[in-house]
Amino acid sequence: MQYISDLHIHSRFSRATSKQLTLANLEKHGKIKGIGLLGTGDFMHPEWQKELKSELTSEGSGIYKTKSGFPFILSNEISLMYKQDGKGRRAHVVLLAPEMAVVDQITDYFKGFGRVDYDGRPIFGKSIKEVTEGLKKISDDIEIIPAHIWTPWFGLLGSKSGFDTFKQALGDQAKHIYSFETGLSSDPEMNWRISELDKYTILSFSDSHSFWPWRIGREATIFDLKNLTYKELIRAIRTREGYKGTIEVDPGYGKYHHDGHRACGVSLSPKLSAEYDGICPVCKRPLTIGVMYRVEEVADRPEGYKPKDAAPYYKLMPLSEIISAVVGTGVATKRVWTVYNKLLSAFKSEYEILLHASVEDLRKVVDEKLAQFILKNRRGEIEVRPGYDGVYGEPIFNGKSQEPNVTFEKPDSVEQLNRIEKPQTKLLEF
Repeated sequence: MQYISDLHIHSRFSRATSKQLTLANLEKHGKIKGIGLLGTGDFMHPEWQKELKSELTSEGSGIYKTKSGFPFILSNEISLMYKQDGKGRRAHVVLLAPEMAVVDQITDYFKGFGRVDYDGRPIFGKSIKEVTEGLKKISDDIEIIPAHIWTPWFGLLGSKSGFDTFKQALGDQAKHIYSFETGLSSDPEMNWRISELDKYTILSFSDSHSFWPWRIGREATIFDLKNLTYKELIRAIRTREGYKGTIEVDPGYGKYHHDGHRACGVSLSPKLSAEYDGICPVCKRPLTIGVMYRVEEVADRPEGYKPKDAAPYYKLMPLSEIISAVVGTGVATKRVWTVYNKLLSAFKSEYEILLHASVEDLRKVVDEKLAQFILKNRRGEIEVRPGYDGVYGEPIFNGKSQEPNVTFEKPDSVEQLNRIEKPQTKLLEF
C-alpha cells in the first residue's frame, strides 16, 4: 500500500508554532491533505510526551495510532550547536524512534547534558557525530536524518555550517546515516549534482509549524509498504526497497533559495551575488548565502545531471496557493476556503486533486481558469520568484506577483544598483 508521509513536523510545544497543534487537528488536516503517515514531532517534550502516551496506542509494530486508527511514527527534531575544529557548528537533525520505551531512553540520554522541557525542538551543545554515536548505543533502530541539509544556519551542508561533506561532519559515524532531508529550498535535481549524496536516500518533509494544508505535507515522501510497520519503513529508507520518491515544492518557494538581505529587501542570484563578493549592495554587510549558491559551490556534477537509479519526484505548490492566486485573496481567507472545501467535497483529498483529478472532473467543480492552473501545477510549470534570507518565495500567476504592495526592479547594470537607495517597499530581485 502506498503512503504519502510527512515525518518532520512540530507540536504546539515548539517555538513559533500554532497553539492549536493537537493530535486531533494533525489527524484531521493530515487526512484532508492526503497524508497516510505523520510524525508526532517533539517526542521528548514532557507535556507532549504525556499526550502521545495517553492518546496513541501501538500493537508492537512501532506505528502509533489514534482511536480512529490514524497512524503516527515517533519523531523529534533537535538542534545541535557546538564547536568542532575550533569553529562554531550548527545542525538540525530529525530522529525517528521504534517505540516509547526507546523514546524514554533517548530522553534520558539528552537530559544528561541539557533540558528537554523548554522547547519541542531542544538545543544541545553536542556534535552530530557524538549524538549519532550515543543514540546508536541505545538502539540501532533509531533513525538519524540530517534535516534540510542546505539551509544556511542549521543545514549540515549549509553556507554557515563549515562542512562540505557528511564525512567531515560525522567522521566514522557517517556509516549510520542512510538519508537526508532536502528542505524547501532544494529539490532532488539539485542534490543529484553532489556525488557523495548518491548513497543516501532523499527524503522530503514539511517541517510544519501548523496543521493548515498550505503547511502540513507541503513536502512529503512516498513509500509503498507491504505492511505499515516501523521496521518496514526504516528498511525502505535504508535500502530504498519500497521507497517511491518525494513530493517537493518548487525550491524557489523556500525561504533560502537565493542569496539576500531581508532587512534591505535585496534578493540576488548566485551569479550577481558573486559579482558583489557576497556583500549586500545596500548595507555593505555580508549577505545570507542561499541554497542555490551553496549547491553550486560544492557540486561536482553539471546542472541537469540525473543518476541512473534516481527516484521520481513531483513538484507541487499547495492547492491553497493556487486558489489564492485565482480568486485574488490570501490563502487563509473565506473565499479560498470556500473553493477549497468545494473541491474537497468532490475529491478524496488535496493530493488527489493535485496529482490525479482529471480536467473533466475538475471542470465540474471549478471554473476553467482554476482547473488549468491545477494542471499546470501538476506539470511543475508554476513560476516562482525565489525566496531569500527567511522570506518565502512567491508563486507568479499571469506574470503577476501575489504581493500587491511590493514592486520589483531590475537595474540595467551593477553600477545602477549601487546608486539605488535602500528600498522601503521595493525588493531588488535578479
